[in-house]
Amino acid sequence: MKKVLLGLALMAPALFVALAAEGPAIPLGLLPVRFPKDNPYTAEKAELGKLLYFDKRLSADGTVSCASCHSPKFAYTDGKAVSDGIKGQRGGRSAPTVINRAYSLAQFWDGRAKALEEQSIGPMANPIEMGNTHDAVVKTLKGVNGYKKLFAKVFGTEAFDINHVAMAIATFERTVLSGNSPYDRYKAGDKKQLSASAVRGMDVYFNKAKCDQCHEGINFTTNAYHNLGVGTDKPNPDDGRFAVTKNAADWGAFKTPTLRDIARTAPYMHDGSLKTLEEVVDYYDKGGLPNKNLDERMKKLNLTAQDKKDLVEFLKSLNGEGW
Repeated sequence: MKKVLLGLALMAPALFVALAAEGPAIPLGLLPVRFPKDNPYTAEKAELGKLLYFDKRLSADGTVSCASCHSPKFAYTDGKAVSDGIKGQRGGRSAPTVINRAYSLAQFWDGRAKALEEQSIGPMANPIEMGNTHDAVVKTLKGVNGYKKLFAKVFGTEAFDINHVAMAIATFERTVLSGNSPYDRYKAGDKKQLSASAVRGMDVYFNKAKCDQCHEGINFTTNAYHNLGVGTDKPNPDDGRFAVTKNAADWGAFKTPTLRDIARTAPYMHDGSLKTLEEVVDYYDKGGLPNKNLDERMKKLNLTAQDKKDLVEFLKSLNGEGW
């Protein structure tokens, strides 16, 4: 085991260090979470981050928390096509799950945040989401004696700033993990974990439909960006990744989400336009929606009705535990 962990640490980017022995418990099927060198894991920091995550006082009017759009009730989404911010304002994208975000650097559908630390405080200053300022957030928290004591315990100072807030919330978010699914247990040798339909669906997934071209690895995603055609027929399509990179090749492209707990995070796609897994499978089966930048991997799959049913059953087997 020590050799395995050493190998993982050596493979990690220089920015990160593997902290499996000190970090959160890792469910079956996942790898140790790597924490930034400048924001190492401690249980106290994760607990502080959890308190902040659920605290509506971080928003301008005290009505919205991180959990308002990323709730455990909905597998760390909100069950809506697009999310509601302060004063009932609505954004244009569906809230992605926080589950297993520890296994990706860039965050948000368009990857505009370089890490969870940046992501965690972005919505606070977004006028549509939490409508606050970072200075106001810190001022509010410093007015709470309990928080001052916790920040002093975790970071050694009551003179904390928004960066400390970011580090605490990001640490908590890196503990929101999902593994030990029926699929993981099946792969570990317990062949009774998957139904005959799900086993057939696994074959469709990996061989006939080749879903793993984009949804691969332990977290069922390459963390890359692709144009699937979703929403490109609208009068004013979402630019997607292009808004960040200004690269024409990124127009209409969005980050490939994890498929972990996918059956619990409806509706689907960046705009929440597909309500069920059956609709998602049908969309891929027809090859997406043609547009000027459709990903070359988006082609008609010619799946049978049985293939589709089995594929959905396999996707349901990715519902896990740990969060």
